[in-house]
Amino acid sequence: MTSINRLTVDGRDYFLPDPVTELREKILEAVRAGGGYVNIPPLRTGPGIDILFSPGMPVVWTRIDVGGEPDADDGSTQDGYPDL
Repeated sequence: MTSINRLTVDGRDYFLPDPVTELREKILEAVRAGGGYVNIPPLRTGPGIDILFSPGMPVVWTRIDVGGEPDADDGSTQDGYPDL
């Protein structure tokens, strides 16, 4: 099964390829530091986009499964992300 990750920041959607673990950590680091820019990579090609993340900014992660049957043991939790 193929998965696409949707990152919603302040009402705008960005679609990202796997893996997103490193990107999630960068965003958390920026917020913990009181704010900072994080480069969001493109789904296919291009330079991506720099977004300023700050505490209190609404950020939502969604994992969208596209096509095929789910793997019996893909190591994911109910929300689609591996336990960290």
